[in-house]
Amino acid sequence: MSAAQPHPSRQVLIKFCALLGLLFGYFLYLSLKYDFATGGSAALITWSFFVLCTPVADAGFLLDFPLRLLFGVRMVVSEIAVWAIAIAVNLWALMLAPHAYDTTVLTQLMQRILTTPYPYWGVIVLSGLGTFLSIRFGDELMDVLHHRDRAFFFKHHFKHEVILFVFFLAILLGYYELIHSLGISPEG
Repeated sequence: MSAAQPHPSRQVLIKFCALLGLLFGYFLYLSLKYDFATGGSAALITWSFFVLCTPVADAGFLLDFPLRLLFGVRMVVSEIAVWAIAIAVNLWALMLAPHAYDTTVLTQLMQRILTTPYPYWGVIVLSGLGTFLSIRFGDELMDVLHHRDRAFFFKHHFKHEVILFVFFLAILLGYYELIHSLGISPEG
């Protein structure tokens, strides 16, 4: 590794801090626009939207990848915790701070998805399937990078991975078809 390149765990820490800074900046913006409690609630709801309503581990990846690299925690374990937190945030907000959903287009969309089980919960189901498959790919990629006999690993797991990848693509296509058929868009 050259002296100009930082160590991978340091890069992960820098990216993690940058993403946290972005989330904090968004929270500050919303807090100034509304108030501290509403801004914080809206920022958490927005984060939960990216956890629960996108078919890849994007908002959860803020924690999953750094925890895997720094502490060896499997990404699927941390993603389960992320989903539990995102669900808890929305249960809390729906019961105690429903006004926070009125703040942004994404929070309004999140409320619409949560309060209309059929057919909008299909978005959450497909997102969950896609997220956990993408996390599985990430965990297996990390396993391959640390596996001593990579050729053996690839030879015996390749067909299985191709099938899972095709399933993942089918989930993505189904997700986008559902989104389109439901008329979910930023315009409402």
